[in-house]
Amino acid sequence: MVVPALLFIFVFSYVPMYGILIAFKEYDIFAGFNASPWVGLTNFKEFLYAPEFKTVIRNTLGISFLKLIVGFPAPIVLALLLNEVKIPLFKRVVQTISYLPHFLSWVIVSGFVVTMLSADYGSLNIALEKLHLIDEPVNWLTIPNYFWTILIATGLWKGVGFASIVYLAAISGVNPDLYEAASIDGAGRFKKIYAITLPCIMPVISIFLILAIGDLLSAGFEDILLLQSDIVRDVSDVLDTYVYRVGIRNSLFSYAAAVGLFKAIISVALLTIANAIARRSGNSLW
Repeated sequence: MVVPALLFIFVFSYVPMYGILIAFKEYDIFAGFNASPWVGLTNFKEFLYAPEFKTVIRNTLGISFLKLIVGFPAPIVLALLLNEVKIPLFKRVVQTISYLPHFLSWVIVSGFVVTMLSADYGSLNIALEKLHLIDEPVNWLTIPNYFWTILIATGLWKGVGFASIVYLAAISGVNPDLYEAASIDGAGRFKKIYAITLPCIMPVISIFLILAIGDLLSAGFEDILLLQSDIVRDVSDVLDTYVYRVGIRNSLFSYAAAVGLFKAIISVALLTIANAIARRSGNSLW
């Protein structure tokens, strides 16, 4: 029974890795893969010495750290709060409302955000003007200082509900006898969360934290690509959008592959380090 699954993984996950070699070639679409000349580490050196390198790395790490700090604990907190709701109807309504944004494509979500923040009849500007907090409409998406905040808030709104499902499932597996024993001892809700719920779901939290750290160089693609503009390019260009903008659109396929391979190697290193640290607490991936 395992053989078909292993065969599937080998064919669709490992065989395509042969294409990594394109990062070490100067790929010519007309000459083909085999006839394209080898250039060694030239593409990697070009990326490391590219004028955009520092900006792209700064934006990637900055946005990723903010997503990790804000976006990682948010679904845990939401799951803990939902677990404390004792009215089933209210709980289902809140869950449904929080899950729905996940099923919207980034095109729809970005269109909604652009419309809401627009300087021309944007609902945020109308609300702030009526509250006398601003004197004239502000084009929020064209101000570099606001871009990261808008990006993080949008991603949080879209993903926090769906991400909480895993933690709610983990909480549902906690032995109810532990809560009853804590109630007999006089423990309140916060004490139960701190002393019972969080320790019981800590293995799940650790695994997702390890995966999140390993994915630190994936700051996003669709959301950034759809919300960015040339005006905020200096604060919005990350590795994935850089690969698309410079590598794919300019047909620099070898260069794009080299940047992607650079990102993959760093991600594997981060994942290994995070897993090694987590192993000390007994909650590692391997």
